[in-house]
Amino acid sequence: METLKAFLNTLTPLRPETWQRVEPLFSEIRLPKGQFFLEEGRQAAQIGFLTEGIIRAFYRNQDGTEYNKHFFIPNSFAGGYASLITGKPNQIWQQALTNCRLLVADFAALSALYDSAPDLERAARMLAERFFVQKEEREIELVLLDAQTRYALFQQHYPGLEQRIPQYHIASYLGVTPTQLSRIRRKIAQR
Repeated sequence: METLKAFLNTLTPLRPETWQRVEPLFSEIRLPKGQFFLEEGRQAAQIGFLTEGIIRAFYRNQDGTEYNKHFFIPNSFAGGYASLITGKPNQIWQQALTNCRLLVADFAALSALYDSAPDLERAARMLAERFFVQKEEREIELVLLDAQTRYALFQQHYPGLEQRIPQYHIASYLGVTPTQLSRIRRKIAQR
């Protein structure tokens, strides 16, 4: 819980009385490798703070092809944010790539505190702003940058991750084939 508290305090300092109301809403769960935290077509109800492990967020098209959208690493929030806000069914999958531990809370119970805890509401707004900026940066990367530059940014954003997950997941995230990723890596190694 201290990790979650410290993370929230990086967004905005929470008053002790706010933390006393937030802490009991979270409970720890273990998510084994391969298990889903979130599935497409279901309405999201929980938000999770990842304390250990790696989760991938991905889309699956009608042919079953998967496209990795994001990787959640420790000290980040996971969940179907659009579904949580709109109440509509979720459109993405979130799957554990390693054994994971999360602190999970009911989103409705957490957001019900906003009116009486403006510091928590501010933290939530700042987190939403971070998500928005990350999403916009990611869209720009995919449209304007070449694959080698996207790979370099991946390495900056997720240091050490490529040693922990299959290369085809990284290729999918970069929007290239595994063969293209191998060529990029070989070209960088030859420098």
